[in-house]
Amino acid sequence: MADSLDEAVAVFNEVRPRLMGIAYRMLGSHSEAEDLVQEVWLRWQAADRSAVVSPVAYLSTAVTRLAINASQSARARRETYIGPWLPEPVDTSADPTLGAERGEALSFAVLLVLERLSPTERAAYILREAFDYPYDELAAILQSTEPAVRQLVSRARKRIRAERRTEISGSQQRTLLTAFVNAARSGDLAALERLLAKDAISYSDGGGAARASRFPVVGAPRVAKYHRAFATRFWAGVDVEFGTANGRSIAMLQRDGQVFAVLTVTASDDGIDQVLWMMNPAKLTAVAA
Repeated sequence: MADSLDEAVAVFNEVRPRLMGIAYRMLGSHSEAEDLVQEVWLRWQAADRSAVVSPVAYLSTAVTRLAINASQSARARRETYIGPWLPEPVDTSADPTLGAERGEALSFAVLLVLERLSPTERAAYILREAFDYPYDELAAILQSTEPAVRQLVSRARKRIRAERRTEISGSQQRTLLTAFVNAARSGDLAALERLLAKDAISYSDGGGAARASRFPVVGAPRVAKYHRAFATRFWAGVDVEFGTANGRSIAMLQRDGQVFAVLTVTASDDGIDQVLWMMNPAKLTAVAA
C-alpha cells in the first residue's frame, strides 16, 4: 500500500467506527474508548504501513489488545469506585450500531454482564457476536488457537444467557420507561410496584460526584418505596426529554437546560428488571451534547 499520510488518514477514518465499537463495548466508557482509538491512530501513523497486508486486521488487533490491557486496569479502579458502576451512555440515534454490523453487546443489560467476564472472554464475545469475526481471525487477534477462542466465546454466551433475561422490544421498553418516569415523578407507589419485576434492582451511579445511593436497592417493594421517598424534592423544576442511548430509550433529566441525570430501564416479560440512574457528570457528556 502507498505510504502516504493522506492515505493513512483515509484508511484509518474508514475503520474508525469499528475501532470505537470494539473499544466502547470493551470498556463501557465512550471517553476512554476515544482515548484508546487515538492511541491506535498514533501507532498506525508510526507503523511501517508498507508491510501491513490488512489494515483492518492490524487496527482491530491493536485496539483489541489495548482494550484488554485497559480493561484489566479499569477493573482494579472500579474496586474503589464510589457506589455502583454503570456503563457510560452513548447516543446511538446517529450511529445505531457504533461500528458493528448489528447492535449486539451494546445494550446496558449485556454490558453489565460483560463487565463480569474476563477481558479476554469479553473481547472474544464482542468480536464474534458484534462484528462477526471468523474464528481464525479471532485466534490471530487474541494470540490463541481456534479451539481456545471457540471455548471463550461459548463460555461468554452461556454466562450471558444465564444472567440476562430476554429483553422486550424497544417500543415496549419505551412505554415502560415513560410509565416509570410518570409514576416516580408523582410518587405513585402502587403504579411503581405494578411496573417492577419482583426482584427488580435500582442502581445509581454518581461516582462520588453527584448525590446518589451508594448501594443497589433490591426488590420491587423497596425499589418502589425508594423512588417514592424522594419524589417531591428530586423532581421539582426538572424537565424530561426522551432520547436514545445504547439502542434503547432513555430519559434525560434537566435543570436550567443542563442534563444532570440519565435514567433508563431494562425490562423483560416480568416487568422492569433494572432501573439505571447515570448521574456521574463525567459520564453524561456523550448524550448531553
